[in-house]
Amino acid sequence: MKNHAQMWSTSYDIIIVGAGVVGSSLAHALSNVSIQRSKPLRICLLERSLSEPDRIVGELLQPGGIMALKKLGLESCLEGIGAVPTYGYCVVLDGKPVQIPYPNGHEGRGFHHGRFIQALREKAKKATCVEVVEATVSELIECPLTGRILGVRATRKLAAGDAEPVEKEPFFADLTVVADGCFSNFRNLVMGKAGIKPATRSHFVGVVLEDANLPIDKHGTVVLVRGQGPVLLYQIAEHETRMLVDLKEPVPSDIKDHILTQINPQLPSALQVPVERALANDRIRRMPNSWLPPAEQGGHLSKEGVILVGDSWNMRHPLTGGGMTVAFNDVVLLTDMLVGYKSSQIGSKSLVVALYDLFGAEDPSLEVLRVGCFKYFELGGNCIREPVTLLAAIEQAPFMLFRHFFAVALYSIWVLFTHPRQIGVDKGKPIFAKPRPDEYPLLFLKSVHVFWTACVVFLPLMWTEIRP
Repeated sequence: MKNHAQMWSTSYDIIIVGAGVVGSSLAHALSNVSIQRSKPLRICLLERSLSEPDRIVGELLQPGGIMALKKLGLESCLEGIGAVPTYGYCVVLDGKPVQIPYPNGHEGRGFHHGRFIQALREKAKKATCVEVVEATVSELIECPLTGRILGVRATRKLAAGDAEPVEKEPFFADLTVVADGCFSNFRNLVMGKAGIKPATRSHFVGVVLEDANLPIDKHGTVVLVRGQGPVLLYQIAEHETRMLVDLKEPVPSDIKDHILTQINPQLPSALQVPVERALANDRIRRMPNSWLPPAEQGGHLSKEGVILVGDSWNMRHPLTGGGMTVAFNDVVLLTDMLVGYKSSQIGSKSLVVALYDLFGAEDPSLEVLRVGCFKYFELGGNCIREPVTLLAAIEQAPFMLFRHFFAVALYSIWVLFTHPRQIGVDKGKPIFAKPRPDEYPLLFLKSVHVFWTACVVFLPLMWTEIRP
């Protein structure tokens, strides 16, 4: 047993729980700040397993995330891992693609998640004043008098050939940063009554396609599938493309059959054979898509001496691959201020959720908005230039988001009155016709409901982001 003096010898300035995207980059960034101080910080980074993780999300980094990486001095982590450049988006509806390029030469990166995480961890291991410990954190140490978090208790991983039981070891710090991901074990304890439980809205089912040809090369592709959730595709290596299929609750019992019969026929023809091969040869992976709005931290709202960051605090649907970008920007804020209660990516995060509600439309009014959104992108020019700067986290402009979202809503109503829609099928081919004047009164009532639906979708999302 350690005596009292030995226990306090494992004291740090900052403890970070979780060596994923946020934890590793924060440790490195704080180390850079530390070397500028007369008394360097002592930082401890705790991670349950330092082996390469294997996940189906966290594989696409937006241009805004690359900008943040450069600010943190971590851009070299994208080298030597087989990362593939991404130049924008491609949205596909009924086999018709619309290109949404990143502006001004910006580009993102697609890669294997595990390789990128290992590169970040290597940076943290080499950082000055950072101690990386492979240990499982089991609890937070709380002062019985004040309730302040004093650190954590963790069990170090046994060395090879070591069969002796290992006791929980205390690690003390002035500040404990919890970055243990979407399945956080400490979220409820930190937030107390202020905490909100994550809501699982759907699942991403992922497979890797070999040598697949995307509709537009090196563009993240979103296929809008009628009657189903969207399908996301992007390259993660030279010959590998990740496909993520959004399946709403309840998930079908036979996922492979569902994808083959309900989804694959609606994908671009060049992708259908690679999908069939992948389903036959690759194991299907699942990941819940959770919704967790940010809750204010600090003061009486949460425990003192501890802060949540990353997915342990705030989650959005990973439709546009913006999670890591938000995380890196939050690390920039935390590094500058050591306290950051609001994310800098208001426009990016709200637009992601709003787009998912549209792209995964089942409600008839949302279907009108989905078609209108696609037609809005088809207009080109500023109708895609400004929205993609929000999606790519190049700009953070809530008013721009507000303006374009309701422009989409109004344009969707215009499309409802003026554009041909399917009215039947003749010999297997769809028949299209514009609305007749006698249909206008009913369409007017429908348009009112469409606009109301747009308000219901968007305004609560914006409020969760900008509320004081």
